[in-house]
Amino acid sequence: MNSTTESTRRKFLHLTAAGVAGAAAGAATTLSAQEAPRVIAPSGAAPQTVYDVRAFGAKGNGMTVDTRAINRAIDAAATAGGGTVHFPSGTFLCYTIHLKSKVALYLDQGTIILAADTGPGGQYDAAEPNHWDHYQDYGHSHWRNSLILGEDIHDFSIIGPGLIWGKGLSRGTRQGPRAEDPGVGNKAISLKNCHNVILRDFSILHGGHFGILATGVDNLTIDNLMIDTNRDGMDIDCCRNVRVSNCSVNSPWDDGICLKSSFGLGYARATEMVTISDCLLTGSFEEGTLLDGTCKPFPPDANIPRNGRIKFGTESNGGFKRITVSNCVFDGCRGLALEAVDGAVLEDVTVTNISMRDIVDGPIFIRLGDRMRGPEDVPVGALRRVIISNVVCSNAASNISSLFSGLPGHPIEDLKLSNILIEHSGGGTAAQAALQPPEEERERYPEPRRFGDTPSHGFFIRHVNGIEMNDVKILMRREDARPAFVLEDVHDADFFRIKTATAANTPTFALKAVEDFKVSQSSTVPDTHLDKADNKKL
Repeated sequence: MNSTTESTRRKFLHLTAAGVAGAAAGAATTLSAQEAPRVIAPSGAAPQTVYDVRAFGAKGNGMTVDTRAINRAIDAAATAGGGTVHFPSGTFLCYTIHLKSKVALYLDQGTIILAADTGPGGQYDAAEPNHWDHYQDYGHSHWRNSLILGEDIHDFSIIGPGLIWGKGLSRGTRQGPRAEDPGVGNKAISLKNCHNVILRDFSILHGGHFGILATGVDNLTIDNLMIDTNRDGMDIDCCRNVRVSNCSVNSPWDDGICLKSSFGLGYARATEMVTISDCLLTGSFEEGTLLDGTCKPFPPDANIPRNGRIKFGTESNGGFKRITVSNCVFDGCRGLALEAVDGAVLEDVTVTNISMRDIVDGPIFIRLGDRMRGPEDVPVGALRRVIISNVVCSNAASNISSLFSGLPGHPIEDLKLSNILIEHSGGGTAAQAALQPPEEERERYPEPRRFGDTPSHGFFIRHVNGIEMNDVKILMRREDARPAFVLEDVHDADFFRIKTATAANTPTFALKAVEDFKVSQSSTVPDTHLDKADNKKL
């Protein structure tokens, strides 16, 4: 237990030592918000700052719907100027819970907030109308159809070691109840236009379309969460000053930690000043087995996409700026993805100290695209000033290498990669080496698999101005007939201390429309400086 959690627990125990016993005695009847302070405070004392949900009629038995009682407790705390709403051990069956400013929810050890099934017993808040919902999918365009909702509020938190179980939530339109259907919820936690928010120490199981969707949230701390879910772990959209740390996310069917900058708020807003550190991202395990500690892998023949990664995009109208990713582990999932495809500017990003294993496609994917899902007449964006260092990857799939691709006339600018070690399965053929990946400029969803197999086994680099790569080593388990590096329409490329095994009669570099190319101190290529290479192999 970290010091912050211990301090919170000590404060909670101190505040409730006298009040909770009295609250339990009166919990058999439903109390109004006006009556609550008189119940939870000792006679003659000032109202307490801790509100036990049982004092407001919550049963916590997993059968009685406790939504109204919980919302009354939150209202009472907010009316009193703020406080902590305490969930003791128990299972609290709920529909939409409404967060309020200056109110903390504390989930005790053994607490479960359980998302109820939509039906005769109740339903979730209706999704609000959104004039801009055609620019992103349904889930990103609506917030109120959620288990826990915070909108236009500030200074609040959800803390404690309990569990949020989205059992009754929809994962979207692909299966089960549709999110568009009346009364259906599809997010465990949904936050819109908020600031000063702390989410710490709890777990999410089966979070629906999103375990956490935060849109337009500034000064956001997400720390020490465990998310084991059936789609996205957390989406951080149009947010500023965000700290994500010490989280573990198992999300085989979708992304683990996903930064977005959609048009859901009705204007383009950047996601900026973000740090993501000390996190585990995986798509390896059957849902629930990360939480219970068994970490049960899927059967080899299971048709699971195994996403689970860190990704910037795909929604990218507002941009991504000043972002650092560090000290993270990727296991049995897709690789790191940086995507600016809807007019966004992606710039000033550092990624360092990343360990990857069993990656199912290219370990690193960087894409400046022209999908342009947003208002008309927005120019193509930019992707520039990205540093990636200290990355190790073992047992990556080999058919798709790491891939950096801009657009004709819109190059990616100023990439720097250092201390990279990638081991992949190998086995690439001469036929694959002759492939020409499509440009994929418009409309289609931008992912590595859209480009098909790559003609390189290490890095495919196209439409890039200014790239430095040093201390890069590429290993393969089987001989591969493709070049390690394929460069097309690249200007100012500098390679230093490159090591890779090569098959007989297979070049290390294949260059097409490349200018100002340099390689030095590399194992398979002599020191070379080319002013121009229209079609050359080294």
